[in-house]
Amino acid sequence: MADLKSAFLKVYPQFKSDLLQDPAFEITHDSRQWVDRMLDYNLLGGKLNRGLSVIDSYQLLDEGEELTEDEIFLASVLGWCIEWLQAYFLVLDDIMDNSHTRRGHPCWFRVPKVGLIAVNDGVLLRNHICRILKIHFRGKPYYIDLLDLFNEVEFQTASGQMIDLITTLEGEKDLSKYSLLHHCRIVQHKTAYYSFYLPVACALVMSGENLDNHIDVKNILVDMGIYFQVQDDYLDCFGNPETIGKIGTDIEDFKCSWLVVKALEVCNEEQKIVLYEHYGKADPVDVAKVKALYNELNLKVAFEEYESKSYEKLISSIEAYPIQAVQAVLKSFLEKIYKR
Repeated sequence: MADLKSAFLKVYPQFKSDLLQDPAFEITHDSRQWVDRMLDYNLLGGKLNRGLSVIDSYQLLDEGEELTEDEIFLASVLGWCIEWLQAYFLVLDDIMDNSHTRRGHPCWFRVPKVGLIAVNDGVLLRNHICRILKIHFRGKPYYIDLLDLFNEVEFQTASGQMIDLITTLEGEKDLSKYSLLHHCRIVQHKTAYYSFYLPVACALVMSGENLDNHIDVKNILVDMGIYFQVQDDYLDCFGNPETIGKIGTDIEDFKCSWLVVKALEVCNEEQKIVLYEHYGKADPVDVAKVKALYNELNLKVAFEEYESKSYEKLISSIEAYPIQAVQAVLKSFLEKIYKR
């Protein structure tokens, strides 16, 4: 895996160079410097799990056969396209959430002289994906399938973001809208499709597979994505910012987090009043009261139980899948996130 990561990282400068020298746009010295810095700031420094998963999945689908240099390169191209998509989502998401840090550094829009120029940078990142795919896959028989896949996943993710945002409108905060079902709906669209389904779908398409024949794979990966987001919600509140790379703000932002919907499900009327009075407020005193209530409700234990049951269910679904190579891909994904 270390060799694959090294190969993956080596192709990034080539992609960046292609975009900076794009003949479709007579880029100036200042704009070239801006894009160069913007790409490095937003694409590097993460774990690259989504991108690397394309190569890993493609190799497992090939039943462990040694990949050729060309196969590793093309899988890396798709992996970096997912990393570009992730960067696009995060740049805009941080603005919408008014976040402060990302991967241990200030969010891109909070960097001096950037501000809301970051909105256009996000749009540029999304457009780069189409140009990368065109350069490297236009001659492939599955080129249109890849374009359709990225377009569909972006639509699903944007729809999930919309559902999330319209439940947190300033002045219209209403915890009665929140439920486990509502949380699941947001997560399925906002996180699961691009973080879990997309890398495996890219590998399947490269392998010559018709995605319509692998609906169960999509369903398992979506369930895995929901489990992952519940983990993320838990870590937003109880995780160490130095470890997870960001300062959690779900409570302040009135997010439909798994923790708050679980709290609403198990709390009594008196405890519910505490939530209604303090959830969604930026004052550290309010945040502390919500966290204290979470501890009072033993939500750490509730999460551990959820994690155990989710893992058992996912393993059962994976082992029921008829194709051994696909099972290996799905188990590999699950191992990466279980008890992270």
